[in-house]
Amino acid sequence: MIGEMRDNQIKLKRIFIESKLPKELAPLHELANNLWWSWNKDAIELFRSIDPGNWKNNSYNPIAVLDNINVDKANRLLADEAFMSRLRSVDKAFRAYLKEKPAADSPQIAYFSMEYGLHISLRLYSGGLGVLAGDYIKEASDDNANLAAVGLLYRYGYFQQAISLHGDQINNFPPQQFTKLPLAPVRDDSGEWLKVSVNLKGQTAYAKVWVLQVGRVPLYLLDTDIDENSPEDRSLTHQLYGGDNEHRLRQEILLGIGGVRALKAMGIDADIYHCNEGHAAFLNVERLQDYVQEQQLSFNEALEVVRATSLFTTHTPVPAGHDYFHEGLLRPYLHNYADTLGISWEQFVALGRINPADHHELFSMSHLAMRLSQEVNGVSRLHGAVSQKMFNVLYPGYNPEELHIGYVTNSVHYPTWIAHEWNELYTKTFGKGFLRDQSNKEYWRKIHNVGDEEIMAIRRLQKKRLLDYIKATLQDDLTRRGENPRNIFEVINAIEDDALIIGFARRFATYKRAHLLFTNLERLSEIVNEEGRPVLFLFAGKAHPADQGGQDLIKHIIHVSKRPEFIGKVIFLENYNMEMAKLLVRGVDIWLNTPTRPKEASGTSGMKAALNGVMNFSVLDGWWAEGYRPDAGWALPMERTYDDQSLQNELDAETIYNILEHEIIPTYFDQNEQGVSPKWVSYIKNIIAEVAPDFTMKRMLDDYYARFYSKLYERGRAMKAKKFRQASQMAAWKAHITERWNEIELVEADIFDTDNFALPVGKPFTATIKLHLDGIEAEHVGVEVAFFRRLNEEEVELQVREELKLKGVSNNIATYTCQVDPELAGVYEYGFRVYPRHKLLAHRQDLALVRWV
Repeated sequence: MIGEMRDNQIKLKRIFIESKLPKELAPLHELANNLWWSWNKDAIELFRSIDPGNWKNNSYNPIAVLDNINVDKANRLLADEAFMSRLRSVDKAFRAYLKEKPAADSPQIAYFSMEYGLHISLRLYSGGLGVLAGDYIKEASDDNANLAAVGLLYRYGYFQQAISLHGDQINNFPPQQFTKLPLAPVRDDSGEWLKVSVNLKGQTAYAKVWVLQVGRVPLYLLDTDIDENSPEDRSLTHQLYGGDNEHRLRQEILLGIGGVRALKAMGIDADIYHCNEGHAAFLNVERLQDYVQEQQLSFNEALEVVRATSLFTTHTPVPAGHDYFHEGLLRPYLHNYADTLGISWEQFVALGRINPADHHELFSMSHLAMRLSQEVNGVSRLHGAVSQKMFNVLYPGYNPEELHIGYVTNSVHYPTWIAHEWNELYTKTFGKGFLRDQSNKEYWRKIHNVGDEEIMAIRRLQKKRLLDYIKATLQDDLTRRGENPRNIFEVINAIEDDALIIGFARRFATYKRAHLLFTNLERLSEIVNEEGRPVLFLFAGKAHPADQGGQDLIKHIIHVSKRPEFIGKVIFLENYNMEMAKLLVRGVDIWLNTPTRPKEASGTSGMKAALNGVMNFSVLDGWWAEGYRPDAGWALPMERTYDDQSLQNELDAETIYNILEHEIIPTYFDQNEQGVSPKWVSYIKNIIAEVAPDFTMKRMLDDYYARFYSKLYERGRAMKAKKFRQASQMAAWKAHITERWNEIELVEADIFDTDNFALPVGKPFTATIKLHLDGIEAEHVGVEVAFFRRLNEEEVELQVREELKLKGVSNNIATYTCQVDPELAGVYEYGFRVYPRHKLLAHRQDLALVRWV
C-alpha cells in the first residue's frame, strides 16, 4: 500500500519530478497521454522507433519510453528529419481527430463497467468483459459518440500469471506505477483534486477521481488508495475481483454510487446510463435517491425516470458470473437508502429478489439491474434467448420468448486487432471508405480479387512473427522456472515452422473445456505426429485464483506438453495478455473454442481471428452460432446429444479428432507447387468477406443506438419534460392498475368447445370473454388468446398470440371477442391472458401484471 513503511520512524512524502522534453518534442507527451495512439499504427511506430528495446521492455508504454529520454537522446531525435517529419504528421492527424465534436443533438451516455481492457500497460481488466468494454469506448471515440465511461483505478489490477516447474499457477500482483500511465487528476472548480465519498457501513470512504483519455472519450476512474482512508478502504481499489464477498459489495457500492457522484460533481447529467454487467447496478439506486431528494419526486415517480433512461447488458449465463449478497450483509451498507427513498427495507431488498417474502433468498445484482432498467440485452442472438429463459422467473405469466430482453452481438475494434499488413491490403483493395462503413460486405468481398499467393504471404508473415515470439518467450519462461537447459533446447527445436497451428486462448474456467482435446491422448499423438503434416496446439489463459478446477486444467496441459510425443506439439504460454492475444489471433491457422453449450454468451477472440483471415473451429454457441459458414470454418453442433455431460464430452472430443483428421489437416496440407492450398485460401477469403464485417465494433455501436439508445433518449426526454409530468402520470396509473388488478373477475366465457370437438384446419377459433374490471378503464385492459406447443412436462413454446377486440362496456363489464385462424395442425394448448395496456408503456414487462382466465 502506497504511503506505508515498515519503519514508522521514517516519515516521507511523495514528489513527482516530471521529465521535460524540448518544445519541438512536446507533442510526444500529448500523444502519449491519450490512448488514441494505441490504435493508430503510425503513432505506435513513432513511439517504437524512439527505442525499440525500451519500448518492448516497458510493455509498449510510451510514457515510460519518454521518461528515459535524456538530453543526448532528445538532441538525436531533433536531428533526425525522418523522425521529426513523422512526429509532425502524427500530431496533425491527432489534432484533427480531437477537433471533431459529437453532434449537438446526440444523447449523452454514461457507461459503467468494472473493468476495461485498453492496453497491456493498463492493468484494469481480467478478460473478455474488460476487453469488450475497452473496444467499445474506443469505437465510441472513433464514431464521435457523446459518451463518458466510469470505472475503478486498480493499484495492482488483475494478477500476472507465472507457472512453476511443476505446472502450478503462481499469482503475482506487482503494483502499477500511476506516474507512467496516461492519467490526469480531475480538478474541481477551485483547482483541487476532485474527491467523492461513499458511506460504507457507517464509515466514510473517499475516492480521488482520475481521467484517462481514450481518444475523444473520457474514462473516469475512482481511486481509494489515499491517506484519508482506513487500510480496509484503501484496499478497495487494489485488486480487480479480489477479496471476499463483502469486499466485492464494497467495490460495487463504490463503482455504482461513487461513480454517479463523480459524474454529478463534474456537472455530467447523462441522458442514458448503460450498466455493463451487474457490478455497477447500485448506480440507479443513487440516481433514485437524487430524484427523490433533489426533484421531490416520489419513489414510484423517480423509478419511472430512472428506468426510462437505463440499459442493462448481461454478459453471462454462468451463475458464477452474477453477484449475490445475503440480506444480512447488505443491510448495514444500504439501509439508509430505503429511508431516503420513502420505502420499507422489505421493498428495497425486493428489488434484487425473485420472491420478496423469502428472507433467505440472496440479493441479486442482476435482478436489481433488470428491475431498474427499461431495456435489457444479451450479447449474442443465442445469449439473448438464453437470458430470456434465465430471467423468465422474474416475469411469471410470460413465456421466455415473449420477454423484452433483446440482444446486441458483441464485436471487436478493428484498428486495435487488425494486423498492419492486412490493414494495408484491405485499404488498398477495399478503398478508404470501408473504415467508416465496416459492416458493408460489398467492400470486404473484394478480397476475392486478391491472388492466393498474396493472401498466403501475409498469413506466413503473421505465423513467423508468432513462432519467433513463442520461441523467445519459452526460452525466457522455461529458464525462469528452472527447467533443464537440454529440455528447453529440445522443446524449441521441436517447433516446426511449417506446422498447422491451432490456438486455444481464453479464461481457464472449467466450462470452457480446455481438457477436451486431451480426452484420448493416443489419438491426439497420432494427429500431431503424422509424417509430413505437423500440427502444433497453443494454449494460453489464466484461471481465477479461487478456481482450483481451472488451475488443475492448466497443470494437466503442462504435464501433457512434457510427454515425449507432445514436446513442441502442445505448448502452454503463460501470462496471457492483450499483446500476446494480438500475435495469437493473427498468427495461428485455426482458432479453437470448445465451451459447454450454451454457456458461451458471445466470445470475441474468434472475431479478432476472423478479421485476420483465421478460421474458427468452435461449438455453435455464442457468436459462432451467428458467424459460422461451412465454407469459412468448422463447427460442433449446437444441440446436445447426451444429458450426461461426460458422455457429451467424449462425443465432442471424437468429433474434434475426426474433423481435424478428415477435413482440416488434409485441406491445409493439400498444397500446390507454390506451397498454397487453394481450398484453404478460399476459406480465408470467405471468413474475411462474409464473417468478419458482421463482427466489427462499428456495427455493434450502431446496433446499440438503433435498438436501445435512441428510444431510451426519446422516452427519457418525455419523462423529464414539463417537470416530470409524464413520469408522475405513469406512476399514478401503474399504482391505480396494481391496486385493482386482482379484483378483475371473469364473468362469462363463450369459447369453441375444444373438450368435445376438434377444430378443423382453416376454421376460425372463436371466443367471447366478459370481464368485470372493478373501475379499471377497459382500454387499459388487454385480452389475448395464446396457443402453445408442449415441449415437455415443464416447457411450452408459443405458436400464435392474437389480441381480442374490445366490443363494448356495460355496467363495468367489458366484452372482448376474437375470431382467429391459428393456421396450425396437431395438438396444442391454449389460454386467455389478461394484461395492462397503455400507449406509454415501453413494453409488456414495463408493468408485468398478468391474469390467465
